[in-house]
Amino acid sequence: MRQTIDNDDGLRSAAHLSPRAVLKHNYLFRGLPDATLGRIAALATKRHYDKGYRLFAQGDEGDALYGVASGRVRISASASGGREVFLNIMEPGDTFGEIAVMDGLPRTANAVALDDSTLIVIQRADFLPLLEREPRLAIHLLKLLCERLRWTSDLVEESAFLAGPARLAKRLLILASLHGRAARVGQLELRISQGELARFLGITRQAVNHNLSEWRRLGWIDLGRTKIVIRNTEALRALIAETISA
Repeated sequence: MRQTIDNDDGLRSAAHLSPRAVLKHNYLFRGLPDATLGRIAALATKRHYDKGYRLFAQGDEGDALYGVASGRVRISASASGGREVFLNIMEPGDTFGEIAVMDGLPRTANAVALDDSTLIVIQRADFLPLLEREPRLAIHLLKLLCERLRWTSDLVEESAFLAGPARLAKRLLILASLHGRAARVGQLELRISQGELARFLGITRQAVNHNLSEWRRLGWIDLGRTKIVIRNTEALRALIAETISA
């Protein structure tokens, strides 16, 4: 049975899984030798955060690396005028905070628990000395950072070269591939509201609704209150390709 200890700040430490068991299945550490996993596990703590809890804010000290064991965490950035743009949703097996924990500079984004979430937390002060002693771990982390860089490059390309509908189509397909689930054969269901999708793109909800309604009319998607079902991925890809070639 799960046991938790409540603290004054809304954070609870969870004790239903060992850090080693979670690390072994976490994307960041998967495939590492057992001995290395054991040394990392000795540094890790496991914590539970209530839904809505802010793990860190843009500008905070980059003092820890996080891995999601259960639940979901939203990563976002604050723009001028208080506007918030969503960057990603982290799910079990995902890690975040690698860049800040490596260079020690302030956080470049906000992180908020979308659900009650259990996270693995490794402090920078403990992790860096281990990294110096473990070359294989350093290479493993370098590969992950390169993947993050490729993902960031895709976002820059999306903003620079794609017009509104194609940009929405590309982001919808990316989110569905990362966080969606199979509905019927050839269909993907994504649990997201139109308002959240608008904040991923930094555009108005009305603009998102206009395009999604048109795509529903064409039979490309189905819409629910907090979900989108993609029925025709090829049509969305064709829309993106036409915009790029135009």
